[in-house]
Amino acid sequence: MSAASPAATTSVPAPRKASARDRLLAAADELFYAEGVHTVGIDRIIERAGVAKASLYSTFGSKDELVRAYLEGRHKLRRTRLLAGLEAYDDPRDRLLGVFEVLAELSGTPGFRGCPFYNASAESPAGGPVEEVSNANRAWTRGLFYELARDAGARNPAALADQLVVLYDGASAGARMDKNSQAALTARGVAAALLAAATL
Repeated sequence: MSAASPAATTSVPAPRKASARDRLLAAADELFYAEGVHTVGIDRIIERAGVAKASLYSTFGSKDELVRAYLEGRHKLRRTRLLAGLEAYDDPRDRLLGVFEVLAELSGTPGFRGCPFYNASAESPAGGPVEEVSNANRAWTRGLFYELARDAGARNPAALADQLVVLYDGASAGARMDKNSQAALTARGVAAALLAAATL
């Protein structure tokens, strides 16, 4: 009787099941972004995640903390996506305008429902975790625009950054309402004019 081949005796490990935390965050990310952080109750998240209610409370402590974790994940994803997109540009002016091109690409994807931070803020009271994470996200965005404006030679990078944040906000909301990426491309043209005026 011949010995079995190594391939026949080697067992392939089963794929590792995602942790309860990962499953809760994935369910929250999908449902909160599609329907809203307060519209979606914890029972739907637990059902979608396939975990016990006790898992949610032992992992996050409360729904508010799950919302915080959801928004922190969205901030990390947004930051990573934006910085990766800007790697395609060498010229500092192109990098600044590239922010709007990345937004145009994102807003043209199926399921785009606008900014998760604006959406969550619109339905949340002041002073909670939504405000805290949203403020951190906005501060990062303003800081990015400041750095890009400075590198592009703006005389007053702080003032230009403030203008670009307002423009970015409008482009994101417009893309959501119009259900296409044209708003972001229009904003890119306005940003180019603002940049030209700021570097004269």
